Amino acid sequence: MPELRGLLALSNELLKDVLDCIEADPDRTVNIDRRAYLSVESFRPPSLPEPSRAQDIGNFRLVCRRLAEVGIPYQFAKLATRFSRHGLDRLDKICSHSHLAKHTRKFSYLVPYFYVEGSEQIEQLIEAEGRHRTFPDPLFFRKKADDQRGILRTKEDARVLRKAMAAFVSLQHVQILRLQDEADRILLDMMEESQIPRAAMLDLKWTPACIHATGTIAQALLQTSSPFSRFSGPMMNSQSALVIKDRIPQTVPLLASRLTCLELHFDDSEALNERMRAASQLFKTVFLAAKNLQAVHVGFPSRSPLDLGLEEIFHQVRWEKLRAFGIQAWRLDANEIIQLARRHNTTLRGLRLRDVQLREGSMWKDVLAMLRNEMEQLDWVSLRRVDYSKHFDEMWADSMEIVDGSLGGSESDDEDDFPAHFSVLGSDNDREEDIDIDNDSEYEHSLADTDHGPDANEIALSPNTTASLPFCTCSRSSDPASADELGDNGMFVFYQQRKMWEQWVIGRCAEHSST
Repeated sequence: MPELRGLLALSNELLKDVLDCIEADPDRTVNIDRRAYLSVESFRPPSLPEPSRAQDIGNFRLVCRRLAEVGIPYQFAKLATRFSRHGLDRLDKICSHSHLAKHTRKFSYLVPYFYVEGSEQIEQLIEAEGRHRTFPDPLFFRKKADDQRGILRTKEDARVLRKAMAAFVSLQHVQILRLQDEADRILLDMMEESQIPRAAMLDLKWTPACIHATGTIAQALLQTSSPFSRFSGPMMNSQSALVIKDRIPQTVPLLASRLTCLELHFDDSEALNERMRAASQLFKTVFLAAKNLQAVHVGFPSRSPLDLGLEEIFHQVRWEKLRAFGIQAWRLDANEIIQLARRHNTTLRGLRLRDVQLREGSMWKDVLAMLRNEMEQLDWVSLRRVDYSKHFDEMWADSMEIVDGSLGGSESDDEDDFPAHFSVLGSDNDREEDIDIDNDSEYEHSLADTDHGPDANEIALSPNTTASLPFCTCSRSSDPASADELGDNGMFVFYQQRKMWEQWVIGRCAEHSST
């Protein structure tokens, strides 16, 4: 008992320091305009505590009422819920206790592939293809399919989500992620290897799952007047944008008006140009209504850059408070980038141009010169895997196609690495989740070549030529008189070159800068 009295004699601040040693401070986040924000806060899947950590926090809260209250934010500030009966029941129970729900600031909705049809054929598939491998009981899949149909039929997910959004009075950030548990992964692999036509046996689809999840979340947020201001969708399906445009257009401006941060990454490449062009008016509606945006990112699969004009998506909108802007995988003219950056030259502090391919007739040096000379507040720029469109196509033509993310993430050049594709793997057990993502950190300048090779998450796109060494741009040597001295040949860009360009744009020396 003396030891217990000693613990209770500590201030709440010291008790929180103790909990910080078990789990990170839930109040500590990356600023919206930092280079690591998209990776860490928005595109990083939620990581649940290890079983031992969760148990430690649980035991801490069981000591007494005071410690129970101190420990609540460490369990409920960031809440992840699966689209399943178990996940929705758990969320329903949490939202029934306002003293718990009031602490939730970030909500991650983990949505699995939908079993659209053919679930009755699972037993036949496993019998035919799974004789020589360990495989879950076919009844497991039948139950999952039945549970999904039951949730959709009763609209239980819509009810629970409305209750949750109303209970989360401190909610700031909503995130929708695709969930693929280990059993589904094995089943999908088996279907890919099977000689039986996929449509004849089973159909697992992300498109209807993404559409349904996006619609139910949007309706719940609108109907409850949620205080949320940030939305992240790092695994969106392009078809979902068209469905939103057609089904719930009246909700879009109201929801968009609340946003300060919007991150969308479309990870399917099928008919991408046509679908995005059809959704152009939806983007215009969203961006015109979202007058308070401080950070925005729109990205596409690295292997399939969008071939539309930048303004077909952004419609020459100017956001007065914009601090960070990012695009990924786009074929553009240099002038398109210049014009958009120029509209925000007095506010923009971060610019991410990942996997952007310049069309023939454009040169990166023109973009770099404008950014260096005209951007008044720019703290960082990311040019990860930028190139020229013709060279990009030539390299892909000579390469085996690799799905985004299949080679794993970068380990050292992670300050600008928000992956093109995530898979969130986990069982239906709330405490078991295997998440494969890049290791993210705040802004750092690594000169290790992680764009290419075994540590990159894409194929190598650099030419087989010797890379130039970084050169000094500070007072110890002469600063390049103009962008013409940056070595841009208008044909290809290699790693060391783009790293040097990043630092030249913001006035840092690639040779002597240690930060």
